[in-house]
Amino acid sequence: MTDQDSQNKKTALYELHVELGGKMVPFAGYILPVQYADAGIMLEHQRARESAALFDVSHMGQVRITGADRVAVLEALVPADVETLAVGRTRYSFFTNETGGILDDLMITQAEDGLILVINAACKDADIAHLRANLSGDAKLEVLDSLSLLALQGPRSAAVLGQWAPEATTMPFMSTRDFVIAGIDCRVSRSGYSGEDGYEIAMESDRAVDLARALLEHDAVSASGLGARDSLRLEAGLCLYGHDIDTTTTPVEAGLTWAMQKRRRTEGGFPGAEIIQKQLADGAPRRLVGLKPEGRAPCREGTELTDDSGRVIGKITSGGFGPTVGGPVAMGYLETAFASAGTTVQAMVRGKPRPCEVVKMPFVAHSFYRG
Repeated sequence: MTDQDSQNKKTALYELHVELGGKMVPFAGYILPVQYADAGIMLEHQRARESAALFDVSHMGQVRITGADRVAVLEALVPADVETLAVGRTRYSFFTNETGGILDDLMITQAEDGLILVINAACKDADIAHLRANLSGDAKLEVLDSLSLLALQGPRSAAVLGQWAPEATTMPFMSTRDFVIAGIDCRVSRSGYSGEDGYEIAMESDRAVDLARALLEHDAVSASGLGARDSLRLEAGLCLYGHDIDTTTTPVEAGLTWAMQKRRRTEGGFPGAEIIQKQLADGAPRRLVGLKPEGRAPCREGTELTDDSGRVIGKITSGGFGPTVGGPVAMGYLETAFASAGTTVQAMVRGKPRPCEVVKMPFVAHSFYRG
């Protein structure tokens, strides 16, 4: 282990990753597998699309907000309609700042015992401080740092969980329930960030290895790492915080208007609401778009995008090879005038222009369970 590795945290599954041949790398303050020796990113990606892949996402933060004022506290920080969120349902949202930028994106679940939030690892400490600084009334924040989180993703995921919890197979997308899986108490959400059907499963960390081993015993399930997780979400057109969205991007620019329910779009009451409402009414100056570069080589994050005259009109924020697409795919921001599907722009790769077509996302259709 390098000195850099020793400064990063290990999840409860670290030793299991090593046992399974995981290539361990630093990521968001943790040491996590980017891929496994017996497969590699392409095969791990394919398994998630065709069967079921198990990811360790325990680096994500999990917190609970309790008290009668919990809804008001959270709605003052996010543009989601938390008030109408039914018990057992989950909603995607984001913390905004005073300029309408995105501080982090998160998942919100209405549970019997409070609001459960899952937040990004790189933003975890800042998010927790932000929440604590804005608590009011009787709202209280609890950091659920005794929990681990696994993501089981792919078309055979339901059949796998169904052997222990048959009711899990008919859970609606973005719903959450408690089940006993392989003798372990779990909070199970039908969600994920791969574009496939699947689940995110929270359990006490001292049972995480037992649960992972039980899931991996199923012939449909194989371990997958950060590399496949990134290529899956990119093909699904899903934003990665710190890349496609950050404090300089608004939800309107990022195409996330769907995650702001009508009441909140109209009433506001969250940071940056006036700026976001103005962009909703008048349009945003730039848009996040899907891009298909010409040829086989990927265009990477940071690549400038120009018009035919060479004027810079945007930048790629995520790019790579799409195994399911069978070619390079990318996401990036373009001035709105160039953001329509079918437009051709130039990616400046090592000083040379390379044509890219603006296309609709996702690159691979979502297969979320709709019942």
